[in-house]
Amino acid sequence: MTSHGASGSGPAGGTGPPSGNGADDGPASGALTWALAEAALASVEEVGGYAGGVYLRSGTPGLLRMAVLVGLPGPLFRPWTRMHANRPFPIAEVHRSGQAVHLADVEETMRRFPQLVASLPFPFASLYAPVVAGRERFGVLVALRAPTPGVPVDGRDRNRMTRGAFRLGEALAGLSRQGVAVEWPGEPVCVQLPTGSGPPVRFGSFAWDLDSGTVTLDDGLLAILGAGVVSPCSIEVLTSLLDPEDGYALWAAARQATGADGRPPVRRIRLKGPDGGLHLLEVSARTRRVAPGDGSPDGGRLEGTLVDLGTGLVGSDATDRLPRAILAVDRLGRVTYVNERTERLLGKPRTALAGRTLWEALPWFGHPLHEEHLRAALLSGEPVHFLAHPERGRWLSVSLHPGRDGVTMVLVPEEDPAPLVPASAGEQRTEHVLSSPGDRAAALYRPVALAIALSEAVTARQVSAVVTEELLPAFGGRQLAIYLLSDRRLYLAWETGFPPGFLEPFDGVALDAQVPGVETLTTGRPLFFESMEQLGRAYPDLPMDAHSGARAFLPLIASGRPVGSCILGFDSPRGFSPEERTVLTALAGLIAQALERAQRYDTESAVARGLQDALLPHRLPVRDGVDTVGRYLPGTQGMDVGGDWYDVIETGHGRLALVIGDVQGHGVAAAATMGQLRSAVRAFALGGHRPQDVMRGTNRLLIDLDPGQFASCCYVLLDPETGEARAVRAGHPQPLLRGPDGTTEEVELAGGMVLGVDVRASYPVTRLRLAPGAVLALFTDGLVEQPGKDIDEGIERLRGAFAATGSLPLAEAADRLIREARAATSRPDDIALLLAARWAENG
Repeated sequence: MTSHGASGSGPAGGTGPPSGNGADDGPASGALTWALAEAALASVEEVGGYAGGVYLRSGTPGLLRMAVLVGLPGPLFRPWTRMHANRPFPIAEVHRSGQAVHLADVEETMRRFPQLVASLPFPFASLYAPVVAGRERFGVLVALRAPTPGVPVDGRDRNRMTRGAFRLGEALAGLSRQGVAVEWPGEPVCVQLPTGSGPPVRFGSFAWDLDSGTVTLDDGLLAILGAGVVSPCSIEVLTSLLDPEDGYALWAAARQATGADGRPPVRRIRLKGPDGGLHLLEVSARTRRVAPGDGSPDGGRLEGTLVDLGTGLVGSDATDRLPRAILAVDRLGRVTYVNERTERLLGKPRTALAGRTLWEALPWFGHPLHEEHLRAALLSGEPVHFLAHPERGRWLSVSLHPGRDGVTMVLVPEEDPAPLVPASAGEQRTEHVLSSPGDRAAALYRPVALAIALSEAVTARQVSAVVTEELLPAFGGRQLAIYLLSDRRLYLAWETGFPPGFLEPFDGVALDAQVPGVETLTTGRPLFFESMEQLGRAYPDLPMDAHSGARAFLPLIASGRPVGSCILGFDSPRGFSPEERTVLTALAGLIAQALERAQRYDTESAVARGLQDALLPHRLPVRDGVDTVGRYLPGTQGMDVGGDWYDVIETGHGRLALVIGDVQGHGVAAAATMGQLRSAVRAFALGGHRPQDVMRGTNRLLIDLDPGQFASCCYVLLDPETGEARAVRAGHPQPLLRGPDGTTEEVELAGGMVLGVDVRASYPVTRLRLAPGAVLALFTDGLVEQPGKDIDEGIERLRGAFAATGSLPLAEAADRLIREARAATSRPDDIALLLAARWAENG
């Protein structure tokens, strides 16, 4: 394992982990760094990944920091090194919930975490596991690998991630007990993946009787040559496996070895292996005089040792002959190979390039757009092609070919590319030449910035507002119009900067209309007009809103599906450099994804809200001696409704069942599973089943349904006449009980496993008694969880607030608890709350 900090230095010297925590050298050294690096590296390799890392809690409440990054260059992923626990990203959710997340492909990721796809719009799979020990949450273990579209992450890889995170959690807990601060306040340490295993170096030997032509081969050489060769054999059998020129070389070696000086020659020859490939072999030959009586004719024999150096003939001499400039970088971005043509093209010797990071060796590669291309190659594993313009140099066509061990880059000089829409003779075309990353960052928009802003937009109006606030200023634009496709017509969804009423005639335009906003969508090609004169010549009948300016028409296409079109307007004529055209086209794809998500949000929001409203109880039973009140507060919007629920069931024999539960996850699926569980609990309860049997039956049902989700639940069967209760709990928070004197405490209920995991799980019963005037509070974890804080702190906060409700009516007490929970965090989870009070003996 090779480890590198932000500056490229290792975390600690020597060959093994140090005994201390490396406090003298900062957080990027010592036992903590070794534990994190080894765990991340092992997990990435076990699940067949090409990158990964560990996020660890920092000294700031609620903030996680990337501590170790495996197989990727740290500077290229700096925007993702900090992650707050309340962000809508998988890392934050795993840390908040303590549950693993496995995303097999970009479609699944888009459905569950569109913000991640918006900020890193590349096809990859990702696996996340919480790093915990007991109730202490340290962070999140991450592995990235190639996507498997439509094929979920299998159980073996899920278990490997879980085991790796568990082992790391135990190791970190041990360090914590030794006084090591298990926090990461600084930059991540980058760790290189081991080089992919190549063919092993193999050895073999032969003895060639020069007089009889018989060759004796040892087992090593027989293994190299394959099963079709036996020993002894004739020299013709051996030479038949050589190209003619190599056969001549072998005979020449024999003649030289038996010459007057007897010098042992060394030859490199190419041998045809059983797979048809060529193996590079090194032959060292010498003569051995034959002693009388050993059975060999006079003249002696030639002995040779063959070393199989591996398949393939690629070396510096081979790549130097290729008519392309080629350089290679490892997965940390360091240049590992440069051929001769690259030296000539870049005007730099290999010694000035090799060993340096790509953006150090080639400063123009530090431009945000080129960094985005390198990110795409490293994360997607697919080739990437683009144009670059080094400082005052020629245009280069750049191709990135990624692999497990790094990226091979091919550079081809090109003439100055022509604009997509030619400028007229009298128009001045503005060229943009890359100088330094700082200069160009001010002129070109960084795609990830808009992506992050779009990730927070939920409705189409919010998406349009983000584009107006972020995209237009970055390119100096003044006008924006967004059209959305519906029933084969484009409808105006947003406009700003155009004269009042100018765009109304284009609202609802059909897809056969001869206007640029339609053409860009139907062809999928962006249209750039560097002046209004250009636009007028291309579309003579198109009304103009200005005599001077420039226009860009961008297709909004998400995952191959047309969404609409976007118009950018500029007050003055301007050129669009190839980089700007590429950036604008890429950003149009992000905008299309966000708009498609917003449209889906509107539809699924209505479905999810309607489903949830139908499944939650609209009223609770009224019984003498017991008052009940329930509250539900969604912590997220729209289609992110959760699976929290509560219920009060009249079971017969005068008893009431108080139920509360929480299905893992959010969305329509969680709400649907919640409805099934609520119905199952109600059916078992109405059937007169004992509390433990209600929970067992519901658990079996969830396993049989196999929705890919699990749930927690608390079930209390109460006799209002006596206040006696029997309770069972399946992985759910303990309820709170406030006595008549105001004393409030957790009720210690024996617990069982969450529902939906183990068909053999049992649920022990706890008996308790509610005194007259006591209030029992059942709640879901959204009421007590706060980002960056231990859940015990949230429970203690709730206990104090519950005690302070005093003699308030039950409904007012519930409202106060809900309000205080909402105020305690900027982004609460869904909350279900059920209060039950036994007011007096015998009603």
